[in-house]
Amino acid sequence: MKFYPLMIIAMLCFNPKTYAQADLKSEISGHLQDEKSQPFPFVNVLLLKGSDSTLVKGVVSDQEGHYQFDAVEQGQYLVQASMVGYNKQYSETFRLKGKSLQLPILKLSPSSESLQEVNIVAKKPFIEQEIDRTIVNVANSIVSAGATALEILERAPGVTVDQQNEQLKLRGKEGVIVQIDGKQTYLSQQELIALLRNTPSDNIEKIELITNPSAKYDAAGNSGIINIKMKKNQNYGTNGNINLGIAYAKYPRASATATINHRAGKISSYLSLSTFYNQGFNNNDIYRKIPYEDQVTIFDQRTERKSESKYHTVRAGLDYSITDKTTVGVLVSGFHNDWGNPFGETNTRILNQDLSLQRTFKTEVYNGSKKNNLTANVNFKHQFDDKGKELTMDVDYVIYDGANNSNLDTRYFLPDGQQDGSADLVRSDMPSTIQIGVAKLDYTQPLWKGKLETGLKASYVKSDNNMIFEVKLDDWQLDPKRSNQFLYTENINAAYLNFNGNLTKKLKYQLGIRGEHTHSVGNSVTLDQVKDRNYLNFFPSAFLSQQLDSNNVLNLSFSRRIDRPNYQSLNPFEYYLDPYTFSRGNPNLKPQYTNSFQLIHVYKSFLNTTLAYSRIKDLIADELPHQIASENKTYVSPDNLDTQDNISLTVSMPIPVKKWWSIQTNFTGMYNHYNSYYLEETLEIKQLSWNMYANNQFSLPKDWSIELSGWYNSRSFYGLYQAKPMGMVNAGIQKKILNKKATVRFNVNDIFWTNKFNGKVAYQDLDMTVKSQWPSRQFRLSLSYNFGNQNVKAARDRKTGSDDMQKRAGGN
Repeated sequence: MKFYPLMIIAMLCFNPKTYAQADLKSEISGHLQDEKSQPFPFVNVLLLKGSDSTLVKGVVSDQEGHYQFDAVEQGQYLVQASMVGYNKQYSETFRLKGKSLQLPILKLSPSSESLQEVNIVAKKPFIEQEIDRTIVNVANSIVSAGATALEILERAPGVTVDQQNEQLKLRGKEGVIVQIDGKQTYLSQQELIALLRNTPSDNIEKIELITNPSAKYDAAGNSGIINIKMKKNQNYGTNGNINLGIAYAKYPRASATATINHRAGKISSYLSLSTFYNQGFNNNDIYRKIPYEDQVTIFDQRTERKSESKYHTVRAGLDYSITDKTTVGVLVSGFHNDWGNPFGETNTRILNQDLSLQRTFKTEVYNGSKKNNLTANVNFKHQFDDKGKELTMDVDYVIYDGANNSNLDTRYFLPDGQQDGSADLVRSDMPSTIQIGVAKLDYTQPLWKGKLETGLKASYVKSDNNMIFEVKLDDWQLDPKRSNQFLYTENINAAYLNFNGNLTKKLKYQLGIRGEHTHSVGNSVTLDQVKDRNYLNFFPSAFLSQQLDSNNVLNLSFSRRIDRPNYQSLNPFEYYLDPYTFSRGNPNLKPQYTNSFQLIHVYKSFLNTTLAYSRIKDLIADELPHQIASENKTYVSPDNLDTQDNISLTVSMPIPVKKWWSIQTNFTGMYNHYNSYYLEETLEIKQLSWNMYANNQFSLPKDWSIELSGWYNSRSFYGLYQAKPMGMVNAGIQKKILNKKATVRFNVNDIFWTNKFNGKVAYQDLDMTVKSQWPSRQFRLSLSYNFGNQNVKAARDRKTGSDDMQKRAGGN
């Protein structure tokens, strides 16, 4: 991959005259005082045009009450100063002529209604519905305190978390792209689930669900994008937050996070640290019947595993405003995850068709995983003199380094309980490295009474997984049939063009086209198998928005998208639960393509109704069960199914019952139709399912509040698995203390412990039921404390180009 063309284009687009012009401009400064003639810090100060009072610039006074406007063109202006609880103060209109101007002192006086009498009760609801996305405000939820990112996603409308098969679905469809602060994680589904399971919710500000992205976004993601936005304070001054939490769900859990922010002058910086310790468990019951040569063998299996994980993260960022229109920034983040199960045991009874016992076996298993990550980003943003004309650029380097290992010790027993002398001892170790480079350039400018967006992107991914599988005979020996080094490289070069405007005052439109060229090579070194793919695709998108009247808005959209197989799915290595149960990759997986249509109706910005239809070709089904009947073995493997048709209806509505009681409700109904020729037989599955979420918030006197929420998923299909209904009820209470600088929360998650997986498979010779449970019922206590200046208003939003980068699934 080459970054050089993007860098050259960025340098050519950047105009060095900007700096020369800045030198010819002037500065305006002044001081603010309160009613006692003391310096007044952290006051919002606006520079307004003298002719029509339109906004030119905005700053915040420093701790000495001093403010300054840089690079101001000569002309006529006035200054406005404002602070909550004080009357607005205006300067006299003045004319700027020289290189600098010192204004007279401005004094602010308290308003007739003192600050203590102002009761601000408005806050964002837990779920907000916008035209193009659904927003889950995690920071405002009581029952979310002390939870994990994965547990929050379980409550998000339209999101299904399959804990048994470690998958995410959005509106009943797989292929979800998960981002953190707009950046792709580049992990397999299993690794992604582990990351979300170990990410404390105290670090999260909100979650965005984008179901039909435009051409500006990567074409990856058949069901849409889930963007997890971490907390990052944008206020001037220095402030921060500390969160401490403990939980119990048969085993303990503890978390601690600390964030500090500093904004002064041209520099904005933040640092966030977190640590998370968790003990958990996962119990599985599998009952399967295997027919072979007029005989049926039954496996009755119980697996119990205790897990322990330690997760540490660091995030740091720095933005520097070279001028008021040019900003450069650096973002660095990383994590260390150490996971293992100190106890794991599978007890299996092998039965004859008449349920008489053949023999039993017990497998003691240890699985462990360590993973380190480092992500570095340099971003650049420049706003030209023309209004709306903007250039952004990002360059990223990401590396994941880790290893997975396991040990299995299986002993066999006769029906009378005596050991028959046979044993299987195997172990495996798989070090892995993923290196990613991304360069992205975006340009926006007004054109023909509309806005033109265009950009280029290049990404290169290199993955190296080396599975070393050994068996114990007299000593440990390499098993070449189950060992394999898998090398994978992927280069995607993309360009897009997007234009939006107005056909009439009430009819808006947006048209886009994105082209992506992909070259991927999967090399199973040990097996001497190479899969080389080289293809070019175009992905159109179209949006229409009609303002029907003052209360009703109608939006219609279409997009075409692609999902590429993830690294681990392409790797043909085998992962064992016991000698008869394992998973296997599939190097022959093809990308899947999705055409999506979406119709949205918004009534009074209150009631949001979405009707959507999509057709997926070459659907990637992650864990399809297979059997080797002659050996009594069952395994799961990803494979392509021909088509999936999905129709969904989503209704979202907040209900203000009382001034102190509000309800947010979301309902999604889904119809899925799978049609494929699979295992030499026609496979057709039709399933109508639905899920709903309801959140009650109660505001009580003396800074107390209560939250009661719950969700329910009806019977549904996960590939060939038909799952029974699942759901949970949560409750929490909180109290603000220490002059509202601190908040204490206590909540109970999944009060009745109903969030359990119970499914079955019945297809050809596959006859299997699966039950699974995990520590979803939890008791959590948390303390959050804010320090520093928390009262100033947010500064001007300065988003960097990295917010929209890495929106792809090629490495997912």
